[in-house]
Amino acid sequence: MLNNWIKIFIYHLKQNKLFSFLNVLGLSIGIAGLIFALLYWNDEHSYDAWNPNNKNVYQVLVQLTDTPVRGEHPFSLKSFLEADPNVQNVVYGDSWYKKGMIVYKGKKEFVDKMINVDRDFFAIFPFKISKGDAVSALKDDGSIAISDVTAKRIFGDENPIGKEVSCFDAICIVRAVYHIPGNSSIAPTVIVNRMKKLLDPNNQMGVFNFKVLVKVKDPSKVEAIKRMLEKVYYDEIIVREASQAGFTPDEMEKKIGHFTVFMEPLSQARLNSVADGYPEGRGNYQFLLIMAGLSILILILSIVNYVNMATANGINRAKEIGVRKVLGASMGNIIRQFLFETILTCLFSILLALVIVELTLPYYNNFLNKDLITNGSQFYVEIILVFIITVVAAGFLPSIYISSFELLKVLKGNFGRSKNGVWLRNGMLIFQFSIASFFIVGSHIVYQQVNYLSNKDRGFKGDQVIAIGLNFPNSYYEGENIERNIYNKYTVTKQQLNKIKGVESVSAGVMSFDGSDNSLFPLLYKDVLFKVKHAAVDFGMLEMLKIKMVKGRNFDEKLASDTINSLLINETAAKLLGMKDPVGKEVLIRNQKLKIVGVVKDFNLLSPEVAIPPMTFFHIKTLDFAEDMNLVYVKLKSEDAQNTIADIEKFWTTNVGNEYPFKYDFVDKEYARTYEPYVKQKDLFLLLNIIVIGIALFGLYALASYSIQTRIKEIAIRKALGADTNMLLKELSKQYILYCVIGFVIALFPVYYLLNKWLENFAYRIDISIYPFILGFLALMVLTLIVVLSKAYQATKVDVLKYLKYE
Repeated sequence: MLNNWIKIFIYHLKQNKLFSFLNVLGLSIGIAGLIFALLYWNDEHSYDAWNPNNKNVYQVLVQLTDTPVRGEHPFSLKSFLEADPNVQNVVYGDSWYKKGMIVYKGKKEFVDKMINVDRDFFAIFPFKISKGDAVSALKDDGSIAISDVTAKRIFGDENPIGKEVSCFDAICIVRAVYHIPGNSSIAPTVIVNRMKKLLDPNNQMGVFNFKVLVKVKDPSKVEAIKRMLEKVYYDEIIVREASQAGFTPDEMEKKIGHFTVFMEPLSQARLNSVADGYPEGRGNYQFLLIMAGLSILILILSIVNYVNMATANGINRAKEIGVRKVLGASMGNIIRQFLFETILTCLFSILLALVIVELTLPYYNNFLNKDLITNGSQFYVEIILVFIITVVAAGFLPSIYISSFELLKVLKGNFGRSKNGVWLRNGMLIFQFSIASFFIVGSHIVYQQVNYLSNKDRGFKGDQVIAIGLNFPNSYYEGENIERNIYNKYTVTKQQLNKIKGVESVSAGVMSFDGSDNSLFPLLYKDVLFKVKHAAVDFGMLEMLKIKMVKGRNFDEKLASDTINSLLINETAAKLLGMKDPVGKEVLIRNQKLKIVGVVKDFNLLSPEVAIPPMTFFHIKTLDFAEDMNLVYVKLKSEDAQNTIADIEKFWTTNVGNEYPFKYDFVDKEYARTYEPYVKQKDLFLLLNIIVIGIALFGLYALASYSIQTRIKEIAIRKALGADTNMLLKELSKQYILYCVIGFVIALFPVYYLLNKWLENFAYRIDISIYPFILGFLALMVLTLIVVLSKAYQATKVDVLKYLKYE
């Protein structure tokens, strides 16, 4: 029996090559899309899944009213956490990933994922220790642990344990080599414990300094820790500041704001974090859901398309079914045969889908900036489930439909089916039209929004301006007079850079255009506390970026006061402070009075979809920000820019320091990456739009073929009675125009609602107009008419005698 089914299946493959090809292609495209979504889904959900502590480890985050959530905390929290009976381990960390140079026997290895943490780090992130042991790995400030990949690069085949290396200008002993067993929210290449000096209360320079990780015994009681920490913040900051300023705690809390603590489990850190708390960053959960949802929708569309094609092709097999029934085949036997054929078709489709995935996976990885592979037991289980679901969804309905052909009608040549069957096919076609309409209109709206962001006036000009990472030798960041030493070194570097041919100007600023820094800091005006973003800049910084002044003046090198107490604010800050004429007004920042000398026109610093924050600008020397200076900006002349950059690199490695690689980025490109996720969503919508339209047209072609085939005798009779081609084309296509209209109308509300929700992500957004809907409808109608009329036109050329000679 199985052999007979295979022979029949192969026979019909040969007889219906086009239908068979479209069936397999449509399903394979739908399955390939779902495989891509599964690979991305699995990768994002695999973060920290290897860690047995992922439900017991919490990162402490805090938010002050009207400010972003942050992961830095004061040292004073440590003693309170260690005293809590539910806390098993507390790990304090310096600001995450640092750059550094490891030197071993004169060989230098640059690392950019070095972390400085407490000795209990491996109790919270139990990386697999391949050499040495976790207990002594970070026992003191002379110990260092390195990843197996870094160890291989530095030591080759030598055993690293016990070897001395130079790190941060200090001698350290390698006490452990570790392997990170999977995706991790913290994935360092080097781990050191030099927290002793930083945690010394005598060295505390600010309030919010340290990352805090906590491992608890009972996660159900973590809410008590949260309440305890909020009380500590209230007592240590609000009450203390109130006492010093002569206010009541309630009055001070109204001025400063309320501290809200978040205890965020490691298991939720990747996709559901309220902040970029971990160095590996957050996943784009919205994009993940969009990709998963659209991929499932496309697979459903592919299955609907398969069902349409299978039922459309069923008419050609009606006599076969009738003969099999005469010979004694039961309905169940026929259902099993057609399910078997569906299994083979789905098997071919999955194999083709895997080929498509393997061929296009490098482009997909480049699109997501990942390194996904089609491997792993979880992936294979998911493929089997997809196969089973596809077979059941795509196979049962056509097999039941075809097996239910009435014997007498079939053998008489009457292949007509009940109205239920007709409505089912037409309903599926309308569903396909609805999905196609959703994608056509949705992709247009997404394109308009991303195009709006790309062309929106940024308020600055970043082309021909490069930002160079400023990393002086470590000796400049140690000892006394750090601020002065760094600023003097920068001043010399600036003077020498200006002498390079092709350099137009040089400046610096404690600000970047990569969207990474959304922090806000206090500013006091008329005894009212405001939260604003501070930007320390050098002379010429704003002019270099062509940032305009609205009122007052810019900083002037000739005025000594501009490095002492002068301040610029942007338009948003002026509105926040309620200043109609800000020039000449005084504000208090870090207990220092600063006088506003000018108002800067608003410009986008974070990203074009984010609201422009209130900003202040002061000279780097005014509030001693030189230690935080991490970028030097160089304006290049338009001619021969690449040679100029090469000359800058040569100078940089020779005179500034070769401990760190020379890295630069064009400011406009750096800024463009802040809205890159939305550009990817646009590209994804466009690609899926093409796929969906293609699959929908396959289904339309199948149903049109079926419908016209059943009406072929009617067409012959109409021609015999004198109907011309135009009349026949109109009669054959009008129902599809109706289905197209119905499908489009059904899609109107979902596309408007969902795209409007998507646009809520943006502080600056387009309004959804009627034009995408008009254009979408016209595009869908034109494509529908092309497919239907081409098939109908073929039908109008039938030989009348062939179909009417027996009448």
